[in-house]
Amino acid sequence: MSATLILAPGRERSVMRRHPWIFAGSVDRLDGRARPGDTVLVQAASGRVLGRAAFSPASQIRARMWTFEDESIDDAFFRRTVTRAVEQRRDLPELAGEFGPRGGVRLLHGESDGLPGVIADRYADVIVLQITGAGGEKWRQAIAEALVRATGIARVYERSDSDVRALEGLEPRCGWLIGDGEPPFPVIAEPGVAGDVNIEIDVAGGHKTGFYLDQRDNRRLCGELARERRVLNCFCYTGGFSLHALAGGAASVLSIDSSGPALATARRNVGHNPQIDAARAEWLEADVFQALRTFRSEGRRFDLIVLDPPKFAPSAAHAKAAARAYKDINLLGFRLLAPGGLLMTYSCSGGVDPDFFQKIVADAAADAGVSARVLRRLSAGADHPVGLAFPEGEYLKGLLLRVG
Repeated sequence: MSATLILAPGRERSVMRRHPWIFAGSVDRLDGRARPGDTVLVQAASGRVLGRAAFSPASQIRARMWTFEDESIDDAFFRRTVTRAVEQRRDLPELAGEFGPRGGVRLLHGESDGLPGVIADRYADVIVLQITGAGGEKWRQAIAEALVRATGIARVYERSDSDVRALEGLEPRCGWLIGDGEPPFPVIAEPGVAGDVNIEIDVAGGHKTGFYLDQRDNRRLCGELARERRVLNCFCYTGGFSLHALAGGAASVLSIDSSGPALATARRNVGHNPQIDAARAEWLEADVFQALRTFRSEGRRFDLIVLDPPKFAPSAAHAKAAARAYKDINLLGFRLLAPGGLLMTYSCSGGVDPDFFQKIVADAAADAGVSARVLRRLSAGADHPVGLAFPEGEYLKGLLLRVG
């Protein structure tokens, strides 16, 4: 019989609104014994049953809700939940092509799919599973098998090496869950403005699960905007925005990243796309902040700049410090834009909400002495849903701006 997690009086409201996190300060007591990842029954102080959750005694998020009903958490539960998430994506016309043999699509998006701390991305013929919570760790094999059943993809590689696992008391874990052999380098085909753009994925060594599928729609938009423009792509990683800009007819694309291996993959990606004129691409291994300052002193100008930096604020506690970095990089971007130029600027920091991010960018524009208008608000694609009661899931936010 499972243990029961009893909430302090008045602390049941967020759970009743279907927010999936229960913080340590909301817990009155645990009746019974539970190990990390075990399923516990969640009750309000009144005795009302609120659902079942994964217990995590090492984390400030003491429990994560699997369900807001009184139902069993077992292999069948994960088969149902995983199948529902996959089928909901299959039903979306804009994702139909991503279920083809060279598709790239997020299959599971954590809390917003009812699977806290569980991410799964499909790259062609391999699924990459990333688990950051104690509950997902306990059920990892059941989740992997459910993914195979729901997709027909026979190989599942685990990339549970995120730093946040330490907050759950979990060690890093990487390797095949289902399948064997050397880690693969699948090539996916993203829809571009003039046909598919082919992108190689480093499943074992790349960032996150190997790539950033959340920017798929925004990369295509970049390709649509790039024609005959001088493009600067900052924090380019393996060149996703750059490839789409080149395929879209950019006059030139300068891409900057501090990682030599990432740039090596980016150069290989050009080779995967014979429709791209490699002579229009320049790759620079450098610190982005320093490089932009150098460009400023040289008087260089660009017509389209992409700023997609790493996560500066992993939580709200880091937001104030991160604001300085976001302001600095956007200030430099504004100063390098030609009159009438376009800026695509992003934050993937969960600790920076969209309103705060816009304020930071507006302050940067004011300091740069430019006027800018928001042409479009940018976000992750449809395979990265956001639970209505879980605004924390809306981590990626962006702005398409025109100056002058």
